[in-house]
Amino acid sequence: MKLPDNQLTLMKAVKALNKPMVLILVNGSAVAVNWENENIPAIVEAWYGGQEGGNAIADVLTGDYNPSGRLPVTFYQSEDQLPKFDNYDMKGRTYRYFTGKPLYEFGYGLSYTTFKYNSITINAAPKVNSQVLVKAMIQNNGKRDGEEVAQLYVKNNQNPKEIWSLKGFKKITLKRNEKKVVEFILKPTDFSVINNNGERVINPGNFTVYVAARQPTQAAFSRSEAVNKEIRLTGSSTIIKL
Repeated sequence: MKLPDNQLTLMKAVKALNKPMVLILVNGSAVAVNWENENIPAIVEAWYGGQEGGNAIADVLTGDYNPSGRLPVTFYQSEDQLPKFDNYDMKGRTYRYFTGKPLYEFGYGLSYTTFKYNSITINAAPKVNSQVLVKAMIQNNGKRDGEEVAQLYVKNNQNPKEIWSLKGFKKITLKRNEKKVVEFILKPTDFSVINNNGERVINPGNFTVYVAARQPTQAAFSRSEAVNKEIRLTGSSTIIKL
């Protein structure tokens, strides 16, 4: 998962010049850029940009565009953190089942400004078969206008093996110092699980709803990049016929 040794050697030589330095990654999957993360002031994940990729990168580097992209995969520190290649179990993989410390979390992405998640509200007394309205207040507390990608996650507190699941995301534009309320609607199926009979079922009980700037972690909460609220679904268990 590391970059080739000759590329790392080149980067170390450039770093030794003590000049301003930016690393632009052009790749198709997660890479383990540990030395780069610790030693290079800025890293741009460009993926495969196509015909206009060069212009898009230039707009970001010159500040003509304030970046707002988010990682759609987990960036691990090393392949040693993952199960063996011939192990097809999901345990230890992806943002849902990986329990180690990633290099960059799922949903991670920086901007030329900063955003603060202030509060979360949920409609009262949600039931098993009802929709749940989630509202979160987000503020641009930086010095530049920018776009924020708010991500909605749900955790089933009845299942000790469950971590969280991404259920939605929305991009909003905020001028500096501006506040906005972002709204999500959770469908009944967003709270469902597969039972031992292979049926998709919604059970009453406690769930935690997160709205965050990235996969919810303690680091996200310490940076005010996440808010959460526990809710209780009432009613009877319902089997969903697909």
